[in-house]
Amino acid sequence: MSEPVSPTRRNAPRLALHVPEPSYRPGDTPDFSAVRVPAAGSAPRPDSSAPASESHPLVNHLVRVLDEDGRAVGPWDPRLSPDILRKMLSDMVTVRVFDDRMYRAQRQGKTSFYMKCTGEEAIAVAAANALDRDDMCFPTYRQQGLLVARGYPLVDMMCQIYSNAGDKLHGRQLPIMYSDKPHGFFSISGNLGTQYPQAVGWAMASAIKGDSRIAMGWIGEGATAEGDFHSALTFAAVYQAPVILAVVNNQWAISSFSGIAGAEQATFAARAVGYGVAGLRVDGNDALAVYAAVQWASERARANAGPTLIEFFTYRAEGHSTSDDPTGYRPAGEAQQWPLGDPVERLKAHLVGLGEWDDERHAALVADADKNVRAAQKQAEAMGILPGQGFDRIGSMFEDVYSDTPWHLAEQRDAALGEARIYLGRDAS
Repeated sequence: MSEPVSPTRRNAPRLALHVPEPSYRPGDTPDFSAVRVPAAGSAPRPDSSAPASESHPLVNHLVRVLDEDGRAVGPWDPRLSPDILRKMLSDMVTVRVFDDRMYRAQRQGKTSFYMKCTGEEAIAVAAANALDRDDMCFPTYRQQGLLVARGYPLVDMMCQIYSNAGDKLHGRQLPIMYSDKPHGFFSISGNLGTQYPQAVGWAMASAIKGDSRIAMGWIGEGATAEGDFHSALTFAAVYQAPVILAVVNNQWAISSFSGIAGAEQATFAARAVGYGVAGLRVDGNDALAVYAAVQWASERARANAGPTLIEFFTYRAEGHSTSDDPTGYRPAGEAQQWPLGDPVERLKAHLVGLGEWDDERHAALVADADKNVRAAQKQAEAMGILPGQGFDRIGSMFEDVYSDTPWHLAEQRDAALGEARIYLGRDAS
């Protein structure tokens, strides 16, 4: 029996909830004409030491440097040398080739899964070039470009993906969840959002020690719905931590679109306003804009002017991972309609326009990257692939936890080794 309606509420409208839905589903024709793309160079550039409030108009704008003809225009132009531009292009091409080879390796059963960053290469590569070499990065699983840009060996990356004898993490991390302290690359976590408070905490520790290094953390737009996002912003704002916090808005979390995380109500950069920190919304497919934004934010952090929240506006061209089929929830070919284009092609066009690049040199660059990635893959696979791992060095699973192995783990280790010897008919220490 339903509850009686109060006389005073008899004519009130029924309450309802809004459930966000993407504009297009499989079979639809995507149309991004509603996406507002300001002219390149139109965003003003506040001084990096200005109060955070002076950046707040930019949270609803879009910092862009490269125009439709590949020219660098406006106050955000970082005026990079051709050598730096060529390095960034080379790193981005290497990341794309690496992604393709590892994707194929997964499809061939050589590893369990892989996650590509196709269309997002500029976000990690340009940021790495804008940061100091010893600044600490707290990435997600789509910032492999940070390692490539900092010269981390491709062989080591592949060995981690294969969890083979050359894996420096000894199989303790899932594929593509790299970790390397010397290269300023904090361990990737599969628990979304955790890297934000970690980045803030590391930055606070750096300040407490009187160090000069800053931190930068990345999350996807979907993870902004996690409590870790807000905890991190609170600490960063209250203590004015020397940290850069990046939101990679590639329009899709695993299979839910950005509206589920709040994109219909406001930009993700706009959350900076509520916390009173600096905020920028940036064309994530424009390598020069990414570089300029990270450079600006790093200058603020080093000058003790506080943290910066940056939204990189981009598009996830591929599936969430090799376990995901995006054609099940979005139209085929949607990525090709994205109005901000391909970051690799845009940087290439800029270099060509400067007279510092051409199609012949670009073809040679792609061929050289392919050669280097193939050679690294051959070297890595000589040390084994994921399905071939198992009974070798079983005892190692009991290492790297305690400085002195406690008695009960020692018993378990000895028992496991004994069973392995019986199974294999040889030593499996």
